[in-house]
Amino acid sequence: MSDVKTVLDNAKNAMEKAISHLEMELQKVRAGKANPMMLENVMVDFYGSRVPISNTASVNTQDSRTLVIQPWDKTMLTPIEKAIQAANLGLNPQNDGVIIRIMIPALTEERRKELTKTAKSLGEDAKVGIRNIRKESMEFIKKLQKDGLPADEAKDSEAKVQVLTDTHVAKVDKHIELKEKEIMTV
Repeated sequence: MSDVKTVLDNAKNAMEKAISHLEMELQKVRAGKANPMMLENVMVDFYGSRVPISNTASVNTQDSRTLVIQPWDKTMLTPIEKAIQAANLGLNPQNDGVIIRIMIPALTEERRKELTKTAKSLGEDAKVGIRNIRKESMEFIKKLQKDGLPADEAKDSEAKVQVLTDTHVAKVDKHIELKEKEIMTV
């Protein structure tokens, strides 16, 4: 029984990680609102090494359409500005000598539809990951059954894995639905 419990616990943990990963990826999808996560992947040249922008400055939202980047070292203003431009995010940083402001442009209808497709694609990737976890768990339960696990206990365990899968796929659908609503809201 402890082996079955381990399989179920591992499956649940792995599915929760898939959901967490989806949430992180969805935060990076621009929805027309300023979000510090938009700059998460921007790498800045910092004294000869490339580091994330968050290691060189604080990134905050001033309002729903403005990001403010306050470097910890004033000499980093130009490298941060160049890194944002080089990241090809469609953002135009404005350096005033103290901070960098980024005005987030309003999204066009076409761009909103593209972002919705991106969000749906991220959701599908998460669902595939969850289904792969289910498949591995089912195979492990079948292996345990061959090693002496009673058939009715194996069936119960497989049903529990399926319930876990259905629950987590529903969570993915809910996240995607909310993100689509956020993207399409003008």
